[in-house]
Amino acid sequence: MSEIKDTKDFTVEEKLKALYDLQLVVSEIDKIKTLRGELPLEVQDLEDEIAGLSTRAENLEAEINEAATAISNKRLDIETAKGLIEKYTADQDNVKNNREYESLTKEIEYQGLEIELCEKKIREFSAKQREKEDELNVTRQRIEDRKMDLDHKKTELDQIIAETKQEEEALRDKAKALEEVIEPRLLSAFKRIRQNARNGLSVVYVQRDACGGCFNKIPPQRQVDVRLRKKIIVCEYCGRILIDPELAEASGKK
Repeated sequence: MSEIKDTKDFTVEEKLKALYDLQLVVSEIDKIKTLRGELPLEVQDLEDEIAGLSTRAENLEAEINEAATAISNKRLDIETAKGLIEKYTADQDNVKNNREYESLTKEIEYQGLEIELCEKKIREFSAKQREKEDELNVTRQRIEDRKMDLDHKKTELDQIIAETKQEEEALRDKAKALEEVIEPRLLSAFKRIRQNARNGLSVVYVQRDACGGCFNKIPPQRQVDVRLRKKIIVCEYCGRILIDPELAEASGKK
C-alpha cells in the first residue's frame, strides 16, 4: 500500500494543477448558481415583503377593532345620557323651587351636549374605521398577489435545483477532495483572490501574452517563469495565479 503524498512534498507544477483543477470545478458550480440567477434573492425579497405586509394587516385589524370598541363605548355613553335626560326631565315635575328646576335644566342641556359630542366622535371613528378597512382590503390583496408570485418563483427555483442538485453535489464533493490536497496557505490565497475577483477566477492561464483574468500584458520574462512551473507566479495587476496554456489544456482534458 503506497503512502499518501504530503502536500508539502508536491512540486510547484502539481500545486498549480491542483489549484487549476479546483478552479475548473468551482467555476462549474458558479455556472449552476448563474442558472438559478436572481431567483433565490427574489424569493427572499418576496418572503420579506409578505412578512411586512402581514404585520401591516395585523396593525390595521387592531386599529379597526379599536375604532369599533370606541364606537360601541360612545353609543353606551349616549344611552346613559338619554337615560339621565329622562330622569332629570321627570324630576323637574317634582321640584320645590326655581333653583332646583334650573339646575336640572342645566343637567339636561349638559347631557344633550354629551350626546352631540358622542355622535361627532362616532362619525369620526366610523370614518377612520372605513378608511382602515379599505387599507386592509388593499393590503390583503397585495399579500395574495405576492403569495402567488412567491409560489411561482419557488416552483421555478425548486425545478432548477432539482435538475442541478445531483450535479452540484458531485462537484462540491470533488471540490472538497481537491481542497484536501492543497496546502492551507495556497488554499487560503485561492479563496481570497476568488472572493475579490468579479468573475470568481483565482487561477487563469496566459492568453495572447496577457493575463486571462484582467487581460493586462504579461512581460516576456514573466511568461517564461510561468511556463517553467518552478514557482507560483501571480499577475502584478490583478493578483490572480498564472499558469501556462499547456497546463490548463492538460487539466481541462481530464
